[in-house]
Amino acid sequence: MDNGKALLKSRITYEWARPEDWTDSISLVWTTFMEFEAEDYGSEGVGHFFEFVTDDDLHKAFLNGNYPMVVARLDGQIIGVGSLRNTNRLSLLFVNKEYHRMGIATEIVDKLCRYLRDICHENTMTVRAAPYAVDFYKKIGFRVTEPERNISGIKVTTMELVF
Repeated sequence: MDNGKALLKSRITYEWARPEDWTDSISLVWTTFMEFEAEDYGSEGVGHFFEFVTDDDLHKAFLNGNYPMVVARLDGQIIGVGSLRNTNRLSLLFVNKEYHRMGIATEIVDKLCRYLRDICHENTMTVRAAPYAVDFYKKIGFRVTEPERNISGIKVTTMELVF
């Protein structure tokens, strides 16, 4: 990593999302999804994904503490998001394209794993990985537990990380 990227990376903070972070977080998720993943999903999958991220029940779960979310910030701006559902399933891991390959997603996953281990007393994290993300998850230690399948137009590979 060059000095400029290292300096930039040193300014990134990772923290639990606050209620006022919801809109910016979901906006980042949607924009990044449309740029990198939508073409793999087709109109049915894109529609289902949109319904998921805009569902009032998901927002309420977040507000009630039942959908923990970590955000990565650079100078106050949210540049990365990761959340958990059903206790230990990674959900909505997205990083702004300008900051890919800087370890941001890995840091978010690490923070969520520490939370699962220390607070929830879990030792695994699962994910339904999009085709675009399978290699990333393998690189950070996830293993495939089910081959790719199509769920309501959304292609996923089920993976697990043991920690």
